[in-house]
Amino acid sequence: MPRFSIIVPCFKVQGFLRECLDSLLDQSYRDFEVIAVDDRSPDGCGAILDEFAARDDRVRVLHLPENVGLGRARNAGMPHAGGDYLFFLDSDDTLTPGALRAMADRLAESDDPDVLVFDYARTYWWGGTRRNALAHILTEVGDDTFTAAAHPEILDLLMVVWNKVYRRDFVEKNGFAFPPGYYEDTPWTFPVMLSADRIATLDRICLNYRQRRQGNILSTTSRKHFDIHDQYERVFAFVGSRPELADWSPYLHRKMGEHCLDILAKPDRLPPSDKGEFFRRTAAMFRAHRPDGEPVPAELRVLEGGYAAYRLKRQAGRVGHEAARRAGLVRRAAGDRARRAQDGMRALRAPDPRLVVYSAFSHRGVLGDPGAVYRKAREIAPQLRGVWVVRDEETAARLPEGVEHVLLDSPEYRRVTARAGFFVNNVNWPGTLVKRPGSVHIHTHQGTPLKYMAADLLAKPGARFGVDVPQMLRRADRWDHSLVANRHSELVWERAYPCHFASARTGSPRNDVLVGAGPQTGAAVRARLGIPAGHTVVLYAPTRREYVRGGHVDRIDLARFAADLGENHTLVVRLHPSLATGHARGMGLSDLHRRGVLVDATDEPHVEDVMLASDVLVTDYSALMFDYANLDRPIVVHADDFSAYTASRGVYFDITAEAPGHVARSYRELAWLLASGSWRDEDSTRLRADFRARFCEYDDGRAAERVVRRLLLGEEFPDVAPVRVPAPGAAHEELAST
Repeated sequence: MPRFSIIVPCFKVQGFLRECLDSLLDQSYRDFEVIAVDDRSPDGCGAILDEFAARDDRVRVLHLPENVGLGRARNAGMPHAGGDYLFFLDSDDTLTPGALRAMADRLAESDDPDVLVFDYARTYWWGGTRRNALAHILTEVGDDTFTAAAHPEILDLLMVVWNKVYRRDFVEKNGFAFPPGYYEDTPWTFPVMLSADRIATLDRICLNYRQRRQGNILSTTSRKHFDIHDQYERVFAFVGSRPELADWSPYLHRKMGEHCLDILAKPDRLPPSDKGEFFRRTAAMFRAHRPDGEPVPAELRVLEGGYAAYRLKRQAGRVGHEAARRAGLVRRAAGDRARRAQDGMRALRAPDPRLVVYSAFSHRGVLGDPGAVYRKAREIAPQLRGVWVVRDEETAARLPEGVEHVLLDSPEYRRVTARAGFFVNNVNWPGTLVKRPGSVHIHTHQGTPLKYMAADLLAKPGARFGVDVPQMLRRADRWDHSLVANRHSELVWERAYPCHFASARTGSPRNDVLVGAGPQTGAAVRARLGIPAGHTVVLYAPTRREYVRGGHVDRIDLARFAADLGENHTLVVRLHPSLATGHARGMGLSDLHRRGVLVDATDEPHVEDVMLASDVLVTDYSALMFDYANLDRPIVVHADDFSAYTASRGVYFDITAEAPGHVARSYRELAWLLASGSWRDEDSTRLRADFRARFCEYDDGRAAERVVRRLLLGEEFPDVAPVRVPAPGAAHEELAST
């Protein structure tokens, strides 16, 4: 008996069907069967299904004699299912790699629940990907199984059939089946979820929900949307036949009203001539099923009146919204005039040389190089007043105790920035911040550049997509000092930002904690991350890719990587900051962290702590390697897509030829390097020494002090001791001559 029976109904999807089936048959988890139902499709779906069945005995095909619709095609497949769990996959959607393995592991962990709810991502025809906005519910309900009554918020998730798997004997015991119609998921999902005694969740994107440009019945204009009324009648009938579910009537009554009004409000659902009839049917149904004594929510009271009143309310709402928008524009214009007048008055006063304004990573807190400079200034120059710009109240609440701050664009922000003598940031300040005569802007950057930056992106149209390079350079015109950790960075920044700043050979302030750090320096961080004592910690830090929309590519199967490392090893993963809030975490990383397979350190605020806690860095093309080299610990470069990366983003030198350690061109090579111990052999040590001499040139552990004393206080401070630097290669000759 297979673990999963995957039922795939097919109708007029020949352009997407192969991709769907490939996503199934390429899964690393093999214990499943596919029951493909050809719903009398007039295109090539039937032949495609037969082709797949001929080459893989896990695929069985049912050719229906007539077209019956999506729901009844699923019903046709169910009697042929022999698996423990039923999974209904739409034939234009795809599974993500490793999805079935993750489902199987979660089912075993939760002792075979009735229903497992998992996450999905919308994938758009134009290439975009967007994660389910309510994915947080999947973790907030906890790890234990539960009922919908215990966690009714589970019903706030998209009530469809394909983001769940169902224990087959639970389905058969309750006689669940799909009715005819176009909203067939509604009378399946509500009865199933309300009847389940044990529901579990999986916080992992297991399915890519294709958003087709055309062809989805739920996004077309027709009378077929009237089907929603019949489907909710079936839901009410089911609940009415189960006395134990009677308490759900008020919820379903409200849900029905909200769902129908949502369909009515969308401009592309119903023909205009049919909207009045749809409203009247909805109102009649709302009255018929209203529970005794239940108040009507304010947003649904419109259903107690007529269609004319509904239209007037909608029109009034639009008029009110437009009036509010225009009033807001007037207020903002008046405020801008007042602020300009105030700024003009403040500009008459000289900048305060004791006031330093800081920001980092787009106002995310006391982080990076600006954070290191701030801490050192508080230590050795308490006469300087440091004020941080933060983006919102939530960020402000996370600041360390005693840190003075202002919110971006607040009156306090404008007052402070109009008076400050110094500005320290690792990204550009907003364009609205005008550089005043006498003020000094110190730009710290975010590390040593490997990939093309700023003006160099003009040669890479894919990489500069969405980046306004001329605006970036106009903002960089405000810089007075550009901090560099090596001569390579100095050359790059002066080429990429052709502006009037001076390069300051200070080193990277945030790297001071890494210089000379001993092997036990990260012990406290290891303990906080839950890493067992004595484990070898492998830090995996991939960067983003410009050759895919969204920037995320799974170059490594993280579960396999963690397993291949073996006992007494811990895999720590840190994604690129630009991927931290996207769908990348949902592609398995969050679930693997929850299960203890690895440690997800993406949210750790200080990357220096994560580096200190590790024994070896595995990365591809992340600038983190230049910082990590200060630790003098092994680095392995995983460059399995280097040609694609260089073609799309561009690099200043060939990191595979001038690497800080061994280079793996495939996962097999990477696994061998780590298993054999070659990652820390003599060749690795030699390569790292050359890399450190070249790229850690000015990092001596006193960079923050050098910035404070030289640039903020105007004092003399010794230069970094000269370090032998290897002769530049061809890449450097090209860089210098450009």
